[in-house]
Amino acid sequence: MRLVVATSNGGKLREIRGLLSDMSLELSTLADFPAIDAPEETGKTFAENARLKARFYAAATGCVVVAEDSGLEVDALDGAPGVESARFGPVDSSYPQKFTLLYDRLRARGMATSPARFVCALALGEGDQILFEARGTIEGRIAPQPAGDGGFGYDPIFFYPPFGCTLAEAGDRKSSVSHRGQAFHQLREYVESSDIRSRFRR
Repeated sequence: MRLVVATSNGGKLREIRGLLSDMSLELSTLADFPAIDAPEETGKTFAENARLKARFYAAATGCVVVAEDSGLEVDALDGAPGVESARFGPVDSSYPQKFTLLYDRLRARGMATSPARFVCALALGEGDQILFEARGTIEGRIAPQPAGDGGFGYDPIFFYPPFGCTLAEAGDRKSSVSHRGQAFHQLREYVESSDIRSRFRR
């Protein structure tokens, strides 16, 4: 059974492969379709962007596609960076640069930390249809300073109280609680149901 994972983010791909590794799926990635350009992500929500990407890549590849959109919401910044998480800050800014900008904006509001959450919206598409959607969230807060060299993206500044550390310090425990882990667990349950498996045969 073939499933195209519609992301070019190396960190996300590693996580997704791990989350689906024991399923009888042949996973393809966008690297297998180099001629397809990425669509503009114009959605106002994570779910809208996930659906947009799932439909776009399903139509372009002729395959069943899973797409996700995810990011960090910081309460003290009115939910920013939100859907702009990957594009937060100047063009091509590194994540350490994004962290600096985020901390600067917190300090401008007289705060050193804030409740925050990671959100992942997932959509499974075939042709122009959305077959399945899922959402996962993990609640935490912004760490006083970046810590840890595991994970990727905003993990070093996301403190998860039940673990007493950032997600970049959580190691293999991250996948058991993460927003992406939750969403892909729901996808696993859906794919493993008998009425959907035939759609993946190519």
